Amino acid sequence: MEHLIELKEVYKIYQMGEESLHALDGVSLTIDQGEFVAIVGSSGSGKSTAMNIIGCLDVPTSGTYHLGGVDVSTMGDDQQAEIRNKMLGFIFQQYNLIPKLTVQENVELPLLYAGVGAEERHDRAVEALERVGLADKRRHLPSQLSGGQQQRVSIARALAGRPSVLLADEPTGALDSRTGREVLGFLQELNRDGDTVVLITHDNSIAVRAKRIVRLQDGKIIYDGDARDPQAVVQPVESGEEAGA
Repeated sequence: MEHLIELKEVYKIYQMGEESLHALDGVSLTIDQGEFVAIVGSSGSGKSTAMNIIGCLDVPTSGTYHLGGVDVSTMGDDQQAEIRNKMLGFIFQQYNLIPKLTVQENVELPLLYAGVGAEERHDRAVEALERVGLADKRRHLPSQLSGGQQQRVSIARALAGRPSVLLADEPTGALDSRTGREVLGFLQELNRDGDTVVLITHDNSIAVRAKRIVRLQDGKIIYDGDARDPQAVVQPVESGEEAGA
């Protein structure tokens, strides 16, 4: 069976003078269509590096990464950009909406850059806004919306590209806890509708909203399994290390 995402023995090594830092240290991981996976770890665990590689924003030092069956680990920048635009939808902590554009224009913008025609751009933007419950706000400016609504616009912008994977990097980081729960509930709803969601977070209480947790520590996977398993939220601390370091 072909996996949607497949990392095999992925290393990402940075040279720091004479020292070398293994941001990812032989990570192997598969994610299939329709999964909701949280990649979780404290600062320095390797989760951001993993996101950058999965998101085709960086390439491994060694090892392979296949996305939709295509080996993207050796691609150049232009090829990576093309597959990123075609297969991935990004949701970031900051909404990255353009203040002077309406909600609909913000959702349409990536489609404009991708060369999608005006009529199809319009239809896909309206459809995506309907999915996030904001079709009635499409002529509003971002400043006229709450933080949670702005994050839902950024989700609609990702959905409009009809990606194979929604990649959410700390999507509730700029929101209060109640609004954050609403956004997570919305990602769960999208997953129930069949969307593949990969969530990057440092927060166990957010990670457990996924169906599966992949926990990273020091560039290695130390847990990969059911989010409801008590082991999923246990974060081992090496002797002499402080928690959260």
